[in-house]
Amino acid sequence: MTDEKILFFYDRLFGADKDPAVDHGTIHATPGDWWTVFAQSPAVFRHAVRGFALYRNAGLDPLLRELGQGRAGYARGSQFVFSQHCKQMRSLGMSEEKIAALPHWQISDRFSELERAVLAYTDGLVLGGGRVPDEVFALLRAHLSDQEIMELTYITCMYDMHATICRALKLEFDDRPEPVEEVRIPDGVHVSDLSADLAGE
Repeated sequence: MTDEKILFFYDRLFGADKDPAVDHGTIHATPGDWWTVFAQSPAVFRHAVRGFALYRNAGLDPLLRELGQGRAGYARGSQFVFSQHCKQMRSLGMSEEKIAALPHWQISDRFSELERAVLAYTDGLVLGGGRVPDEVFALLRAHLSDQEIMELTYITCMYDMHATICRALKLEFDDRPEPVEEVRIPDGVHVSDLSADLAGE
């Protein structure tokens, strides 16, 4: 690998002069294959990491940003994206109670009105494919500027994409077996027409 941008990130994430293709694992205790797989296309890698620079110039509160990213990872079913942004929320000072409540935020009293709006908005973006109730959007507008809403939208959707890619390519903590598969009956057990049995036919 000779691409200077990729080598810069490799040194920062894997350790100086370490070859992640041989020595797996980042200094942050992740497998690291998100980086090495993305590096298969230097153009894609550069585009992806350029997005991180947005954080330096964004006006959005980093905790709200991370709340959207973490919930996007959970909603999309990416253990990697969810885990990474739980770590980041923790490093920014979010309470353990809030992080633990993220999967069931709808029934938690841990979140402020604005945080609940961010979480509802994230679910609309990720689970609803962008269908967001007007009431949710109105609550965001009561607390955030148009610029902050645009940044929240863009960053959350970017991490929905990262979560999808991680699952599709089985990267990092998403390299795990499909959890839903048929439970086969034991050998020698005869299966009749269950619907007919239940219907009393």
